[in-house]
Amino acid sequence: MTDIFQRTEKLIGTERLNILKNATVAVVGLGGVGSYTVEALGRAGVGHLILVDPDQVEVTNINRQLPALTSSIGKYKADVLANRLLDINPNIKVTKHNLSLNAANQAKLLDGQIDYVVDAIDSVPDKVGLIKYCFDQQMPIISAMGAANRIDPTLFKIADIKNTSVCPLAKKVRKELRNLGIYEGVEVLYSMEKPINIDMNKDNILGTISFVTGIAGLLLASVVIRSLVNF
Repeated sequence: MTDIFQRTEKLIGTERLNILKNATVAVVGLGGVGSYTVEALGRAGVGHLILVDPDQVEVTNINRQLPALTSSIGKYKADVLANRLLDINPNIKVTKHNLSLNAANQAKLLDGQIDYVVDAIDSVPDKVGLIKYCFDQQMPIISAMGAANRIDPTLFKIADIKNTSVCPLAKKVRKELRNLGIYEGVEVLYSMEKPINIDMNKDNILGTISFVTGIAGLLLASVVIRSLVNF
């Protein structure tokens, strides 16, 4: 059988593909953004993925999240994605944690040699805590800022946290990191699009759509892959 990574190898070469096969990447948060990151990393050939998310699939996830199907409602997102990854590549190693990453457990969950961390957490305290931990450990991380209430994915940018603007979540994270003495050196994905505020958001439920969160997740994966193989 033709190797499943034949086309990837044609693009980046055997040596770089082997780097990916030997790499370990942790993705924290497996929602509309993180689930697409996981999928892209797995299909690109990353050999070990660590998945962290406490949530089970809900019907309202179906509009944008890869693990969300009518048949997967009630199942843990990490379990669904782990099975999907093994179906894509039976040789992949998947470590899954059906729980929230926080200050009390992050050292344990991120123990060992991890080549990159992707932060797709919604909670600001947990997001800031993860960034701080990786910053202190000199562990490469890219953090997703806000993707909800946006409809133009062409306005996503990759930048240092100090250079972000427009995005309210980036502003909050930037402030919290400064309080911890971190002013720069944290790579993030953020949108230059001003969040849409319409009457339907009076219940404080944020609007989302598949192609925005999906593209955000794919962009995160691209940063990780290109960094790992120095491309």
